[in-house]
Amino acid sequence: MSNVKLAIIYYSSTGTNYQLAKWAEEGAKEVGAEVKVVKVPELAPQAAIDSNPGWKAHVEETKDVPEVTLDDLEWADAIIFSVPTRFGNMPGQMKQFLDTTGGLWFNGKLVNKAVSAMSSASNAHGGQEATILSLYTTMYHWGAIVVAPGYSDPVTFAAGGNPYGTSVTVDQEGNMVEDVQEAAKYQAKRTVEVAALLKK
Repeated sequence: MSNVKLAIIYYSSTGTNYQLAKWAEEGAKEVGAEVKVVKVPELAPQAAIDSNPGWKAHVEETKDVPEVTLDDLEWADAIIFSVPTRFGNMPGQMKQFLDTTGGLWFNGKLVNKAVSAMSSASNAHGGQEATILSLYTTMYHWGAIVVAPGYSDPVTFAAGGNPYGTSVTVDQEGNMVEDVQEAAKYQAKRTVEVAALLKK
């Protein structure tokens, strides 16, 4: 499966979805994929970032992570998105990027790409599933192939049981409540596997 190119596109304010992206990268590399981890541009004002020490620290820690471009989407055979939930939807930073993909969509450049998504929230019913599904709505318009983990492996149950994509609850101290490392890695492996089948 080493011929699959995977772009992992994330938005993270304090680091949870960056960590999910890195675990997905590990899983994909284990099955031989070529992987790029890229972030969407930050749109929040500096004053908002500065007001949250965790946010400010994470922005500084990831300053060398490249920002996503439309070329990354065209390059990729498979794409995994990782985003926090904002009122049961994707954050504006991710939506802003997705809204720039019209040219690729119009020219059929996103058709049949394998796509999957992961999410986080600060409570167990904070909108993780709705956020993942909101991302998939865009993917349906692209003509991409959504690769949800479903219940295709017991690791999904161990991570909280979200069949749409790996999701995690984060406590007030910023710690992940569920152990989702293996679920994120499995989801990436499954996405790469389906992308390889589509390439055939």
